[in-house]
Amino acid sequence: MFEYGIMPPAMFLGMIIFMLYGFPVAFSLSAVGLFFGLLGIATGHFEFAFMQALPFRIFGIVSNDLLLAIPFFTFMGAVLERCGLAEDLLEGTGKLFGAIPGGLAYAVILVGAILGAITGTVAASVITMGVISLPIMLKYGYNPRLATGVIAASGTITQVIPPSLVLIVLADQLGRSVGDMYLGAIGPSILQVVIFLLFILAMSIFRPKDVPALPLEARGELNAALVFKVLWGMIPSIVLIFLVLGTIFMGLATPTEAGALGVVGAMVLAAMHRRLTWDLIKQGMHSTMTITSMVVFILVGATCFSLVFQGMDGGLWIEFLLSHVPGGAVGFLIFVNIFVFFLAFFLDFFEIAFIVLPMLAPVANALGIDLIWFGVLLCVNMQTSFMHPPFGFALFYLRSIAPKSVKTKDIYLGAIPWLGMQLILVGIIIFWPESVTYWLDKSPDVDLNTIKIEIPGFGNGSGNQMPNFGLPPMDGVPAQPSQQGLPGMPNFGQPPKINP
Repeated sequence: MFEYGIMPPAMFLGMIIFMLYGFPVAFSLSAVGLFFGLLGIATGHFEFAFMQALPFRIFGIVSNDLLLAIPFFTFMGAVLERCGLAEDLLEGTGKLFGAIPGGLAYAVILVGAILGAITGTVAASVITMGVISLPIMLKYGYNPRLATGVIAASGTITQVIPPSLVLIVLADQLGRSVGDMYLGAIGPSILQVVIFLLFILAMSIFRPKDVPALPLEARGELNAALVFKVLWGMIPSIVLIFLVLGTIFMGLATPTEAGALGVVGAMVLAAMHRRLTWDLIKQGMHSTMTITSMVVFILVGATCFSLVFQGMDGGLWIEFLLSHVPGGAVGFLIFVNIFVFFLAFFLDFFEIAFIVLPMLAPVANALGIDLIWFGVLLCVNMQTSFMHPPFGFALFYLRSIAPKSVKTKDIYLGAIPWLGMQLILVGIIIFWPESVTYWLDKSPDVDLNTIKIEIPGFGNGSGNQMPNFGLPPMDGVPAQPSQQGLPGMPNFGQPPKINP
């Protein structure tokens, strides 16, 4: 525990005390880092010059082009949140599937996945789907626990489906490509949606009273107008998804450039729905400024903390502790996922990514764990932070818009099955790594033992033997003078001739 002194554990404990006290995370990290930095100088752990690296680290943060994608994707989500796209999708899809048991739940899951692919905002997805779908579900006999659970869970899908802000942050912290992180998240995203849909299918078979079909007067006739309304909401959304993700996967744009394209596409969609106003732009800019400022301040605080923590040999301490967990790489993964699962009760995903991930990544790399797979695994695990009773943010969002007839107890109990399904996905990724790595570009396997290098001969009748140019060989055998030399080259085995 104290192989590297008392300072690393004391610094880690100080950070936990600050957070439990409720002080803002960004300033807690900075305060702990600066205090222990002065303490480290006083105790001789490092020189004062060591702290001169802090301004350069902060400058590296604010000049990081990759992090510029965060405000672009945030603004894109803020515009789409307010342009009415979600309302049109939910209304049309709900009527389209309303004739079958669980139809509204299917619609919520599918629309949640689409919103996740074009907005990436949990709050917007949960609130929008809750306001529109929850009253209808309750009115026509859906079980309140199932109704609130499916809405909250469908909103949290946005954390795994590209272009998620969490994946951008994870790629930056792991030093990997955002495009590869997005590709790795495709498989788990599809699996998560399929697991949710299968659960609703099972409920419609075994407990149909909890997920009844909508009556004809509620869903209306299935006609061309309804189909057109659904397509009018889906086709532009699919085009926007391709505009953002397709350009990244095809190598035509960087994540920052794709985010800028997404902003333009979001404004075009808002204009198509006749909701593009200056008020919408101002609200989107305010939301973007708030989230971006929060991310940057947390990142600056985490950088200050991590610099001093590394100077105190904290990285070696963490690596020593985690590398000695029983079970090797499997034991490490089990411990990390349990640790992150419980941290998610109290910390936001940004805080976990900036504070905990830099400590875990070197150990994972040393154990030979693929960092893309590791990042996607942690992203799926951190997704559960939004569903944790009683601190899950998605549950708070849902409570704020749910009618008073829905008890808080029902919201919490309704979240538990969906939380279990998210943990099932964590297990699938651990025991089936190809669910992540299948989508990544694989370099051709080359066996170095089969590589044979042949040097062509020089035409002196000795096959592949190199000419000796009249010089003594390395084994001490006297050199044999070349009679002819190389074509077009002087014969170094004869004395030079001087022509008058």
